[in-house]
Amino acid sequence: MATLAGKTLFITGASRGIGKAIALRAARDGAKVVIAAKTAEPHPKLEGTIFTAAKEIEEAGGEALPVVVDVRSEDAVKAAVAKGVEAFGGLDILINNASAIMLTGTLATPMKRFDLMHQVNARGTYLCSQACLPHLLKAENPHILNISPPLNMNPRWFRDHVAYTMAKYGMSMCVLGMAEEFKRKGVGVNALWPRTSIATAAVKNLLGGDAMMQRSRTTDIMSDAAHIILTRAAKGCTGNFFLDDEVLAAEGITDLDRYAVDPSQKLIIDFFLDEADAANGADSPV
Repeated sequence: MATLAGKTLFITGASRGIGKAIALRAARDGAKVVIAAKTAEPHPKLEGTIFTAAKEIEEAGGEALPVVVDVRSEDAVKAAVAKGVEAFGGLDILINNASAIMLTGTLATPMKRFDLMHQVNARGTYLCSQACLPHLLKAENPHILNISPPLNMNPRWFRDHVAYTMAKYGMSMCVLGMAEEFKRKGVGVNALWPRTSIATAAVKNLLGGDAMMQRSRTTDIMSDAAHIILTRAAKGCTGNFFLDDEVLAAEGITDLDRYAVDPSQKLIIDFFLDEADAANGADSPV
């Protein structure tokens, strides 16, 4: 059975949501996780901190190193990578999960928010990859997995939130370029994106509240899909823009009702996926 036992993962934004779910799935194998996130103190609207996540990872069977990291800071990222390597002896996997979102049009997007999204999404992904790669190149089966969408040039995905789309696609362009750049060196660089909305704090607080949460899937579908990708041979698995349900289907997992928050509800298709890509009769987000 494929396993991440003994592997060391550096996961940005791992204090909650998809990042934490991927960490917990790896922990059940006995993996080691560097939790690189900003939340050290409890937040009134966001559940969890790097320390509560570390406790859950250890209870699941893994090892954890919580490190306060703002992925906009080159010094903070490099220091966190160094701490992870010192604590666990190297790095095997990087998960670029940290992301900032603001779904507003050109006239309604302050430059401060534009800068935040580009610094966290595109620049943060590039920076973390650059800092981790020297160590990944020494690993037996190194992977970089960005939680980012396929590059869909349909204008509808730019029309209402061009700043966010540009920033999020920056993460995906890192996959496109780095996969080709490091192909011969054996590093698997891929993207993973959910087919449907995922029940996270961002969905609840920014995209539709409890009603949209009920029409979403749980983070488990992303963590299960990520686990499948990360246990594949990196040399033969790179440059892909994976969708979670397609990864599962390739392994014979097609009954996805267990991932639905409420199986009786019609699912919402995630951003950047056209209606032609819809599954299970899901609705488009816009």
